[in-house]
Amino acid sequence: MLPTVLAVRPANCIAPKSYQLAFDNLPGGELRRAPDGWHAIVPLGGTKHRLWLKEPPVSGYAVVLDLPLDADFELRLGAARRFWLALERRPLGQPPLAMPALKQRRLILALRAVDGWQEGNSYRQIAQGLFGSHRVAERAWKTDDLRSRTVRLVKLGRRLMRLRWRALLNKRRGRDDK
Repeated sequence: MLPTVLAVRPANCIAPKSYQLAFDNLPGGELRRAPDGWHAIVPLGGTKHRLWLKEPPVSGYAVVLDLPLDADFELRLGAARRFWLALERRPLGQPPLAMPALKQRRLILALRAVDGWQEGNSYRQIAQGLFGSHRVAERAWKTDDLRSRTVRLVKLGRRLMRLRWRALLNKRRGRDDK
């Protein structure tokens, strides 16, 4: 199960009104039965929260979130916190898998650079494709900072190819980074 899907089970107590979820009547949401249990999409606080339930709770009862202590605990905790903030009608903050814009831009450049490298292009040609010919043509290429940056981007792209695809989204550094 994805770490942003929250495992929910019924509690043995009545929930306060603001925490009650009517799973049988989710406005704009969905509740579907699957072989492994029930899957719910709950639109709340301007986003969609994904929940997994072994059995749907009775309306009016509180629910409990299960957060296993595993490698994805931090992501699960972030998703659980956003769900709780949505129930509280408070601002949610960043999604658990949100990536800073600069990191996202760097990963995009790295994947584009490795594509060019795999096609047999030189570092100079890759740099021209990434940064524009006008920035590359006028400089001494061997000592150019764009050459160093392009080489680093190709290396990063090659390393990303060797990792699992989820490593792109992983916030933890150094895992499986060999």
